[in-house]
Amino acid sequence: MFNQKKRHFTTFLLSGILAASLLTGCGSQQSANEIKLGADLEMTGNNATFGQSAANGAKLAIKQVNANGGVLGKQLSLVVADNKSEAAEAANAMQKLITQDKVVAVIAPIASSSVVAASQVNQDNKVLAISPTASNPKVTVDPSTGKVRDFLFRAAFIDPFQGSVMANFAMKSLHAKTAVLYLDKSSDYAIGLGQFFKETFEKNGGTILDEEAYLAKDTDFKATLTKMKSLNPDVVFLPGYYQEVGMIIKQSRELGLNMPFLGGDGWDSAKLPEIAGKTALNNTFFSNHYSPDDNSPAVKSFVESYKQEYGQTPDAFAALSYDATMMVIEAMKAANSADPVKIKDQLAKTKDYAAVSGMISLNETHDAVKSAVIIEMKDGLQTFREKVNPEK
Repeated sequence: MFNQKKRHFTTFLLSGILAASLLTGCGSQQSANEIKLGADLEMTGNNATFGQSAANGAKLAIKQVNANGGVLGKQLSLVVADNKSEAAEAANAMQKLITQDKVVAVIAPIASSSVVAASQVNQDNKVLAISPTASNPKVTVDPSTGKVRDFLFRAAFIDPFQGSVMANFAMKSLHAKTAVLYLDKSSDYAIGLGQFFKETFEKNGGTILDEEAYLAKDTDFKATLTKMKSLNPDVVFLPGYYQEVGMIIKQSRELGLNMPFLGGDGWDSAKLPEIAGKTALNNTFFSNHYSPDDNSPAVKSFVESYKQEYGQTPDAFAALSYDATMMVIEAMKAANSADPVKIKDQLAKTKDYAAVSGMISLNETHDAVKSAVIIEMKDGLQTFREKVNPEK
């Protein structure tokens, strides 16, 4: 009789614990006083400085909003998942954030390849993801179907614009007539940028002398650089990420390649001068989303707040992640709801949003229509060169 009662009590206790855990799971998406946002970012690995900056930008946005009362009468929190700068890990991180952490929206990875790898997860779960910087067209438009990915957005301009900006800069400002492309063939971002640079450069009468390739995590580039030296191009277009870019520029200068090197926003890291060497970076230029030297009130206020919070100058990844987070928050306010589908519907309507990185409108493919800036490296420091507005 005692054992039977004990069994009944144990069964009752376990049932109670299960019921409580189910209630907790259902309520974790939107608890009584908290709304969770997620961040699927490159906190470690080859692109770690990007992810760390982006996490800081998102955290600063949330801190400021919470200090002003939060959203919908609730406080926001950020759950960060490390994708380790790997596409497969990005999908795993997205799965965790949505199914385990129950976030209502996700700051998507920095790298285009990682965003694409994770896209099916958030699409299937009907939770929006917005990348601060992923710029390859296939991020928001599925190339196999030609359809817009309904739950995927970006706060960045796309590669056709960025590639054409740098091709026009090479020809008009640097008077280049010949170029060599040196691309990371493991990166959708680099391949896309190279394609669009080439199209604009050749359309305007320039000649691409050669196209060379490397892979992420390569370290010795001297054989290819020696070949480039013999071609003597006016410019080299190198749209990779800072880790390899730094080594390539360092080795190129050691071999006597003194022509301008051009790149994209993947160069934007405080680690770049450490890897390449400050003087080696002279006569190099890259496109970016914003400059901390911009005199606009929004940039000044953001830079001051970021420096106060983190003790350093914010890069473009911090600025765009701050913008992406604020865009989600504004969509949540407009929807008057933390329901992921309603947030998504409002975010798609974003028009003339005054962001840190400039005025942002989202077009029909969920891409940000906005200005670009060109940065020149001088003795290891980024200096603002010029701003380029999109054609209207």
